[in-house]
Amino acid sequence: MPRRLALVSLVVPDYNEALDFFTGIGFDCLEDTDLGGGKRWVRVAPPGAETAILLARANTKDQQDAIGDQSGGRVWLFLETENFDHDYNRMRQLNVTFEENPRDEPYGRVVVWRDPWGNRWDLVEFKAQSAIE
Repeated sequence: MPRRLALVSLVVPDYNEALDFFTGIGFDCLEDTDLGGGKRWVRVAPPGAETAILLARANTKDQQDAIGDQSGGRVWLFLETENFDHDYNRMRQLNVTFEENPRDEPYGRVVVWRDPWGNRWDLVEFKAQSAIE
């Protein structure tokens, strides 16, 4: 039986644009392999993360239409931090779009942000007892 979620696919318009964005906010490029025919296997993840994002370039109209709305408008990606204020301020300096001011919830400190394609994310620092392990 599988033991972990290894990858989450994120549909993007361009590999290089997406790679630049994610490495710019501190993700590592784990792999960038040319598969031929314009396709690449591009994996990015925050340093030390167990689950990575596979950047998948949209090839069809349906895939292009899904860019930025893979979740029907809901937050669907959760970027965990151990230093909320540091990462929030660094992302603000990089002109990341935030939808709100940071707020405290029973599970931790959180703020909703959007990547350049419109996907909604949470930046979250979980309280110790609420951490996902």
